[in-house]
Amino acid sequence: MRIGITCYPTFGGSGVLASELGRQLSKKHSVHFICYAQPFRLEGTDIPFHKVDVLAYPLFKFPPYTLALASKMLEVVQEEDLDILHVHYAVPHSTSAYLAKKLLKDSIKVVTTLHGTDVQLVGLDPSYYSITKFSIEQADGVSAVSESLKNSTMQKFNIEKHMRVIYNFVDPNRYWTEDHEKKIVTHMSNFREVKRIPDVIDTFCKISALIPAELYLVGDGPEIPLAEEMVKKCKIQDRTTFFGNIRSIEEILARTDVFLLPSGQESFGLAALEAMASSAAVIATNVGGLPEVIDHEETGFLCALGDTQTMAEYAVELLRDESYRKEIGRKARKKVEERFTPGVIVPQYEAFYESVLTES
Repeated sequence: MRIGITCYPTFGGSGVLASELGRQLSKKHSVHFICYAQPFRLEGTDIPFHKVDVLAYPLFKFPPYTLALASKMLEVVQEEDLDILHVHYAVPHSTSAYLAKKLLKDSIKVVTTLHGTDVQLVGLDPSYYSITKFSIEQADGVSAVSESLKNSTMQKFNIEKHMRVIYNFVDPNRYWTEDHEKKIVTHMSNFREVKRIPDVIDTFCKISALIPAELYLVGDGPEIPLAEEMVKKCKIQDRTTFFGNIRSIEEILARTDVFLLPSGQESFGLAALEAMASSAAVIATNVGGLPEVIDHEETGFLCALGDTQTMAEYAVELLRDESYRKEIGRKARKKVEERFTPGVIVPQYEAFYESVLTES
């Protein structure tokens, strides 16, 4: 197959998943990425990347990226004789793909993968709702990264179209565990409101009051200043490290004992999966797709939203009992190896493509 992939080339989960999927697919198929910048997970590969250039014209207060992307999709489909366009994130990517398809007189198939905030936040805004619903319904195939996201999307957008659930995946070979003396608690995200950064800091304050530990904060976003302020207020500056966005998170996760994810919403929780692959014990909120990834008290822990006291209690128990923590980490890693690897998930995407291509 000849596949075109479009995603946001950022550190977020949708871009990471799309990049890793492209890397795996390129072993058997011709894969081309169509984005405004090369996804960082593709650096060092020879996978073709086609840059979307947006005209900077004084008349345009906001550059018309959707139209520029549609035009580039048209160009790449024709030049590379693509069979299918796989777009990650509903808006504006599925809208651009629809325009490209119409310009090509329906000679290309379009698959849209929903990742979460594209339909749970952005798509629900009145200014995007109708076009998001339309673009999803016009795709030849739609997948969601969890049952939770699928059900939520179908309900909120009143969509009857069939959706497949294809989970995210990680390559366990990229993750490992290192022996270390310090007790490390890690949080990794885009530091937006939905990630509930105050809960991360509050939980760690409760942990550090009972046991010596360090907090690693990985990522960047609008709530970094809030995190810095709370760290000072809690007087844990000497135990907290801000890493910002880093390309190789494996080394940090290898040293992580406990991974905190107190999000208000997670369509899947790719960060949790990466931590589990590193044999870290994940403590997360019981929201969205996280219960589909974490088995409570078996491969991790699920807490009520905002319950930082219980999260801290689980963390302290794990940090005090090394054998228990390692047992949870071992079971977490085993679940990743059994259910969320490229060998399990990538064939599901290939079968999905085949079904879309053979439909009339």
